[in-house]
Amino acid sequence: MNIIVVGLSHKTAPVEIREKVAFAPTAMEKPLRQLVELPMVTEGVIVSTCNRVELYVTSRDVDAAIARLRRFLADYHGLTLDELAPHLYDLCGLDAIRHVFRVASSLDSMVIGEPQILGQIKTAYGYACDYKTSGVILNRFLHKAFSVAKRVRTETQIASNAVSVSFAAVELARKIFDTLTDKTVLLIGAGEMCELAARHFVANGVAQVLVTNRTYERAVKLAKEFNGKPILFENYADNLHRVDIVLTSTGAPNYILHQRQVEEVIRQRRHKPMFFIDIAVPRDIDPKVNEVDNCYLYDVDDLQGVVQSNLKERHKEAKKAEAIVEEEIGQFHQWMAGLDVVPTIVALRTHFDEIRRAELDKTFTNLKDLNGKQRKAIEAMAQAIINKALHQPITVLKNGQSDPSGDNYVEALRTLFNLPPVDGEEHPASCKKHSDP
Repeated sequence: MNIIVVGLSHKTAPVEIREKVAFAPTAMEKPLRQLVELPMVTEGVIVSTCNRVELYVTSRDVDAAIARLRRFLADYHGLTLDELAPHLYDLCGLDAIRHVFRVASSLDSMVIGEPQILGQIKTAYGYACDYKTSGVILNRFLHKAFSVAKRVRTETQIASNAVSVSFAAVELARKIFDTLTDKTVLLIGAGEMCELAARHFVANGVAQVLVTNRTYERAVKLAKEFNGKPILFENYADNLHRVDIVLTSTGAPNYILHQRQVEEVIRQRRHKPMFFIDIAVPRDIDPKVNEVDNCYLYDVDDLQGVVQSNLKERHKEAKKAEAIVEEEIGQFHQWMAGLDVVPTIVALRTHFDEIRRAELDKTFTNLKDLNGKQRKAIEAMAQAIINKALHQPITVLKNGQSDPSGDNYVEALRTLFNLPPVDGEEHPASCKKHSDP
């Protein structure tokens, strides 16, 4: 049995292609059932995110399954295969295992170390469990992928450094103030970047959010989202002494905060520190503010520098994560190879044992004068012949569990001796939704 991956991602397809093949998360039953109804597919899971759409299936006929899966993606979304094919990739065996382990561990993400993809795969697996399209192999496979991702998060620092401008601002604030639980944030401007940063600040426990904007209605709306307080734009300067963190992102052509103004605010605050984050272009805050004692000013380039430094650290940690993935691949492949090897060895022994018994029955029928000792000697000889004859093929099968070509030996023996097909249900595995510990 083989694990196969067919799909596309941000690395192979632009967003206008990815959006055409995305599966609606609220309507997964139909595509999942159609997927496992394909003649050569035995199990199936569909992963669909904004950055990737991938089919995880098991099949004994790799080439036929890949061709049909590519056609399935095109047909289901009303596309031509010629339109979709240049963006698709397909993987099987060890390559497929490695790919899914890397995806779950966020080593294949647009931003290495981002945590969202693991939750998205768990959600996809949950749908497969709900509709019973995942079986013995994919159950074990995806649970293993989750444990690999956990190892990566636990044993490396791949997700420990901020790699977005908005979150980098929060990390810097935490370094300056140690804790944000008693701090007040003032947002000057109500654009997307301010909103995203505010979400990070709120998630990290700031006590209060004040919002001002030239359009007061926009300030009211954004303040409501964070249980904050809107302030008229004309009055925000009168409130500066109340805040610890100022985040600006306006469209003003000139500075809206100056050195002398901030010096006065610091005196009002009795020199308690203030953190200024200027993500506007052109800048909102005079760079000389950074010269004021107990004032810390970072502009967008400063934050990008922090982000780039953190990305370098993540890439260093990614090398450690890759080593973990490689280690886990071998363990899982050995388990998977055993799914076919153990039943094949049992079937092979049973096949030869039946031949041995049949031939002994014929021999004893023709040699009725044999005594008990003689019959036992002949039986022992027949058993020894069978054991010696099977020793080499069984050794090769067992050793082949750690060899990518091992599946070829299994298939060859089953064909040569006409052994019955492997029953996957001999190897129980649970289909249960997986959550983070």
